[in-house]
Amino acid sequence: MKPSIVETGEFAGWKTWPQDPFEYGLTGPFHFHKDDRGPVCAFRAEHKHMNGIDVMHGGCLMTFADFALFGIAASEIGEDAYGITVAFTSEFLDGPRVKEYIEARGEVLRAGKSLIFVRGIVTANERPCLNFSGTIKRVRNVKQI
Repeated sequence: MKPSIVETGEFAGWKTWPQDPFEYGLTGPFHFHKDDRGPVCAFRAEHKHMNGIDVMHGGCLMTFADFALFGIAASEIGEDAYGITVAFTSEFLDGPRVKEYIEARGEVLRAGKSLIFVRGIVTANERPCLNFSGTIKRVRNVKQI
């Protein structure tokens, strides 16, 4: 999937994937770009992301972290390939609140021919909220999935 460039608002100039109905329309939209520190993924917390006690739902945090796996590993996956998550782990550290700036950063630990190992952290207004790691399987043909 090719990303679209956000044209207005807080994330103007960032990339997003509107053709992904779950990560864009239902849970996101989530955004990606690279800055002087490397790949970064982000979104602004809204009421729709919260659970019954007004902190971000754990499923939303994990969905965003899964999105971030691919943002962090984008240069390793390459533009001519796709990736699928084959393993994912996380630990909850704190609960983001409505209107907080949610960000994920991380690193590729190792990239082989078909597997990419990533780890990262999700923060809310720079406060650590979720530690995560995952493995992406790189595929060149969607029919392999």
